[in-house]
Amino acid sequence: MVEAGVKVAVVVSDRPCGGLAVAESEGLATELVRRDSFDASFDRSGYSRRLAAILADHDVDLVAMAGFGTILAQPMHDAFPDAIVNTHPALLPSFKGWHAVQDALAYGVKVTGCTVHLAGLDVDTGPILAQEAVPVRPDDTETSLHERIKEVERRIYPETLLRIIEQGRASP
Repeated sequence: MVEAGVKVAVVVSDRPCGGLAVAESEGLATELVRRDSFDASFDRSGYSRRLAAILADHDVDLVAMAGFGTILAQPMHDAFPDAIVNTHPALLPSFKGWHAVQDALAYGVKVTGCTVHLAGLDVDTGPILAQEAVPVRPDDTETSLHERIKEVERRIYPETLLRIIEQGRASP
């Protein structure tokens, strides 16, 4: 994002990850907003309120999610209406969820890809802003295919965010 010219106010993760260290090495602000549970007791709305408050403290006006493992609830969408953008390693609406690349290979598709979309309340829903296809090769593994999808993502995600910033809105 930084290399593409996207201004980054803060990098937030819901779990410890290498992205926080990379952001810190770039001199970016970071926040670990750790989940307190991964079972039915998880307070998704409370977590979303806490996250929205932290983002507001950093003067964020556009949220770019990538690999964020927590589905956000209504309080986050209320705080950032039509301003939460997500990326997904498949051509939505196909292969929603955390295992999209594995699922595409298991289904035997010949083409998958990358989608950039406005995040909805349900997993991998919301208006599509950009997509690009990636062919599936006969010898692809989950790792090799995912890496080619990430190459596309690293290009179209910042391009889409910059377009949103230039237009001042995130409509499809």
